[in-house]
Amino acid sequence: MTTNTTTAPTQAARRMDPAKPKRRSGRSSYPYWFYLPAALIYTVLFLVPTFASFFFSFTRWNLTDFTWIGMDNFVQFFSEEALLKGLTNTFIYGVVTSALKVVIGMLLAVLLTSQIIARGYLRSIIFFPVLLSSIGVGIVFTVLMDPSTGLINKALAVVGIDGPAWLTDPAWALMSVAFVDVWKGVGLATVIYIAGIVSIPSEYFEAAKMDGASPVKSFFNITLPLARPATATVIILSLIGGLRSFDLIWAMTKGGPGFTSDVIASVIFKQYQAGFYGLSTAGNVVLFLIVTAVIVPLSMFLNRKEVEA
Repeated sequence: MTTNTTTAPTQAARRMDPAKPKRRSGRSSYPYWFYLPAALIYTVLFLVPTFASFFFSFTRWNLTDFTWIGMDNFVQFFSEEALLKGLTNTFIYGVVTSALKVVIGMLLAVLLTSQIIARGYLRSIIFFPVLLSSIGVGIVFTVLMDPSTGLINKALAVVGIDGPAWLTDPAWALMSVAFVDVWKGVGLATVIYIAGIVSIPSEYFEAAKMDGASPVKSFFNITLPLARPATATVIILSLIGGLRSFDLIWAMTKGGPGFTSDVIASVIFKQYQAGFYGLSTAGNVVLFLIVTAVIVPLSMFLNRKEVEA
């Protein structure tokens, strides 16, 4: 009787002990099925084309056959006369468009988060160009930038300024396309900055105002540092888009006049048009490696700075 009385409470305590959860008979694999659609799409749309591009960059190929030629495509690609100019233009274009989107996007975001009339309407207007087709924007601005009949030069002539040949002058062609790129894409940068600014607690601005800080000091001491994540996002997205830019440049200048506005993507497309499929594939691999080599260290640097801050 004594033994039974002692063991019964002990067994009940063990059953009710929360520190000892029930052992599961087996791990259910059901949740892992949710990964399958995304993994399948990622494999088909990214991994397979990426590995296929790397493979075919070492071949001379067409739609029916291929021949392994090793590094010949890369040697020929880097011996192209237009490549050095295209490589230089790619970095110039990417840096200029990224820098302008960061600066203008930040200033517009500060304006559009202030107490101004029709703030919501102005936000819509600034974001609207992002929704437009790059080819359509390129065609429209090609007409507007015509040196003799374009509205831009006519407007400049009214105030006594002789406008340049925006798209046919080698000194202006690349920068003209870059300015159009900024006009089209700055709305996205502005929206990202608006999201970053409105997430800053209002107490900081109220305290700065009570301390007598001017709006300029509040911007440099509060807005700019605390909007660092938004700045990192805008820099990365803008630089990726700038280094990979093709459609707007092709719609407006086709890399001309001469090679003065060629970028790596347009050089690759010209090789593809000429039937050098293996060579153009090698160019795509080079572009992929260049973008990766620039973006990955930059992203790590910006994220490290953000964590330290």
